[in-house]
Amino acid sequence: MPTTPRPLPTHRDGTTLDQLVARIPLEQRVTLLTGMTSWRLTPIPEIGLESVVLSDGPVGVRGTGETPGETSILLPSPSALSALWDPQRAREVGNLFAREARRHGVDVVLAPQVNIQRTPVGGRHFECLAEDPLLTAEIGSAIVGGLQECGVAACLKHYVANDSETRRTEYVSEVDERTLREVYLAPFEHAVREVGVWSIMAAYNGVDDGVESAPMTEHSHLLRDVLKDELGFDGTVVSDWMATNTTVESANGGLDIVMPGPGGPWAENLLAAVRAGEVSEDVINDKVRRILLMAARVGKLAGFEAPADPAGLADVEADARIARELAAAGTVVLARPEAGIPEIRDGESIALIGPNAARTHVLGGGSSTVHPARVQEIHDGLTEVFPASTVTLSRGGDSRRYAPTIPVLAGLTGFVDASGNPTVPGAGIVTVTHLDAEGGELSRREMVEWEGWERITDPRIERVIVETRILLDEPGYHSLEVGTVGAHRVLVDGELIGENTRPAGAEVVLDSSVNNPPSIVAKGLVEEPRVAVLRAELGVIHAGGYGDFVRAEFRHRTPSEDADLEISAAVDAARVADRTVIVVGTNEEVESEGWDRTTLALPGRQDELVRRVLAVAPEAIIVVNAGAPVLLPWLNDAHAVLWAWFPGQEAGGALADILAGRAEPQGRLPWTLPGDEASVPVPHAVPEADDRIRYTDGVHVGYRGWLRAGNTPALPFGHGLGWTNWRYAALGEPRWEDSGAVEVDVQIENTGARTGREVVQVYLEPPVQTPEGERPVRWLAGFGAGTVAAGDRATVTVRIPARALEVWSVADAGWIRPGGTYRLAVGPNVTEVALAAPLEVSERR
Repeated sequence: MPTTPRPLPTHRDGTTLDQLVARIPLEQRVTLLTGMTSWRLTPIPEIGLESVVLSDGPVGVRGTGETPGETSILLPSPSALSALWDPQRAREVGNLFAREARRHGVDVVLAPQVNIQRTPVGGRHFECLAEDPLLTAEIGSAIVGGLQECGVAACLKHYVANDSETRRTEYVSEVDERTLREVYLAPFEHAVREVGVWSIMAAYNGVDDGVESAPMTEHSHLLRDVLKDELGFDGTVVSDWMATNTTVESANGGLDIVMPGPGGPWAENLLAAVRAGEVSEDVINDKVRRILLMAARVGKLAGFEAPADPAGLADVEADARIARELAAAGTVVLARPEAGIPEIRDGESIALIGPNAARTHVLGGGSSTVHPARVQEIHDGLTEVFPASTVTLSRGGDSRRYAPTIPVLAGLTGFVDASGNPTVPGAGIVTVTHLDAEGGELSRREMVEWEGWERITDPRIERVIVETRILLDEPGYHSLEVGTVGAHRVLVDGELIGENTRPAGAEVVLDSSVNNPPSIVAKGLVEEPRVAVLRAELGVIHAGGYGDFVRAEFRHRTPSEDADLEISAAVDAARVADRTVIVVGTNEEVESEGWDRTTLALPGRQDELVRRVLAVAPEAIIVVNAGAPVLLPWLNDAHAVLWAWFPGQEAGGALADILAGRAEPQGRLPWTLPGDEASVPVPHAVPEADDRIRYTDGVHVGYRGWLRAGNTPALPFGHGLGWTNWRYAALGEPRWEDSGAVEVDVQIENTGARTGREVVQVYLEPPVQTPEGERPVRWLAGFGAGTVAAGDRATVTVRIPARALEVWSVADAGWIRPGGTYRLAVGPNVTEVALAAPLEVSERR
């Protein structure tokens, strides 16, 4: 049944949205349906419509990039938020996003991402919330509610079955109807029915649901029939950026807005299609009405009541404190002694070790990137919280694919003396020369800082030459690299080391190679100090709605970067320190939009580093700084292991708060941690040769697949030890609601030495298999949490929604509830059943 319509905004003089639509000429109506820019919709002053502004999420509101130096609060990765299993905290994050949106002048935040973590190698796994549809739906809808109660639209993404990055604009997800309904559509349905999300993003991929096989930007069955007609979605469907490739099909298929603009497949083409009768004017009017409704909801349509703003004004410092609290609370304790996490005392010497200790990776790669005003590194956090301690830092080898970027060339050692005067003529200066198509020079300028790219606004510019000098003053082998995409020639000291004559366009943005451009490498032995000249001759990348730009990242690896020496130095530091903290993990080169991982192993020699340090410091605390699962072959040998995610801008302080015993790491895994790659139910995310990804795992996604196969992971879904211990004391009688939902009371006892928070997880096991197909061995039905003082007991009430007992019947084209005796399985994770009881369920169709 369609959801009950929600109250709509009303105009102060009674004017309806349909009346406003009728006042707009056809040409303006069609223009409104394509972005005016990459981030703005076209205003129509004649009816009081201001430009609606969109911005990326989901770890912060980046803004539009129209203001130089624009900064944003950077929160922990979305999986870290799900690790709290706390919808109220998620709603507060939505409030924070709304404050940030208002600070940036943004009306629509492209978040949250509620795709299911089907495989751990998925490139955007870290941006998603969980591998379970119920947990994803609850946390995602809470974020939506937090945004929209403050008058800022959430744009839920990516609709639907968009779970791989490899060839993401080409592949078709082949998903049977039942699986689609029970797993992949579930978070979208929940957000539409329960909180009334105002916008949804249509994904790059296609979907074959057995009814229709089409790109999601023109999938009439899933956009129009299911989303709008059946579920009652009254908001806008926005295309992912440059995802739309047709005019008539996408317009008739249910898409409302094409982004970015100007131009694209609609614009004049859509106007012509309307005049030719290929797209009806009623279809156009429906899209315009939806945009006006969204504008009214966010306060961009005159005459309608301004949206409520319970979030108040943005307080950057207060929100930074929230970011720190979230990063600490979302951290998951994978392993620890029975007595709890061993705290560090101020004054103890600390050996801080690891590539992710030398540089904390606070977010993954791709469009979720935001630019915080500051990032607190782990070293800085430890020195803040432990001022009397001596903290030594040992990288223990590099784990990055490319050499370090040279960020500020004028600051390189040897380029300037103590007075700031250049010691090498021309060194530290970047010369940028703009050329036209014939090679004629249009302009030239010298810079002391090169950010690795330049946006091109002069249409005459077709080539750009970027040249700089680097002082090589350390004897040994140096690696000089230039990372670039598109047509280029790269020279070192006048010698050509790399060339590509093929021009590039929007594809380098869509596959994210522009974010981490591959290196052209020159290696050489330096015996005496000398200056090397790097020159990149670049063809301008014409990326459509993404604009025109060039990309050249200068990189340099020195001879002192010797992994053997660095690992040995780290071992020596651990041997003499009172306490040792090892930080390993991934980075944005590994986890990013645009590509999928090919391995779950930690990059570089990090596993070797951990084992060698543990040999001399067996009580070392190991911190994993990663967004998605990685293999931890030393897990069972470690004293204490914390999973700290991509922790956001307050990484250092959050970890230090945990190590000092100031903040409990309350996280519980929202996914399964594999112990090996061979046992992973869906081991890769690569489309088959016919550009299809077949969801043959059906409803057995994530931990359900592990249970079905009978395989044992390193750690199960829901695992997390916190800093105290728990006993599950009693399970109450189930209480049925008229809606078909069930409530159960679970009594827990804190048997540890300090106040803590426990997440109570309730799973269901089926009575028999249904005619609709195999059901999971066990699935999450509900969860709740309680904060309890040491030695005390508390009762946690867990609500099991009616949908948790239902399956999608293809024959009935609807939800049914199979009857029988189910089993309630209650515990701290999916495999550890502490309490169990039967649940008698009557059939309902």
